[in-house]
Amino acid sequence: MPLYEYWCNQCRKRVTLYLRGFSSSGVACPQCGTGDLRRLFSTFSVRKGDKDVYEDILTDSQLTRGMMQNDPRALAEWNRRMSRGMDEEVAPEYEEMVERMEVGEWPTDLMRQSQESLEEAE
Repeated sequence: MPLYEYWCNQCRKRVTLYLRGFSSSGVACPQCGTGDLRRLFSTFSVRKGDKDVYEDILTDSQLTRGMMQNDPRALAEWNRRMSRGMDEEVAPEYEEMVERMEVGEWPTDLMRQSQESLEEAE
């Protein structure tokens, strides 16, 4: 079901309405309640499917080259692209790991360093 944009001639505001069909009969401004609306031309977006996301990643030669060379920055970018458009919240720890990979650190190296620091402290 699409969103449609209208201009309210009464309160002079742009309003967005969620409609079940294409007919604009019976629509009213949510601000002032008038039916004196003029439909506006508006843009739309199409969400990419999984196939499109994979194709986008695989056709990016710089990204695939980075992945083949085990570059943590490429893995971070791959993660970002794969998670675009998902409405799920990510854990702060995940976000921190991706941020560290973006600057060139591997999470396993960080964990190993933490373990070594703990062992030295004992």
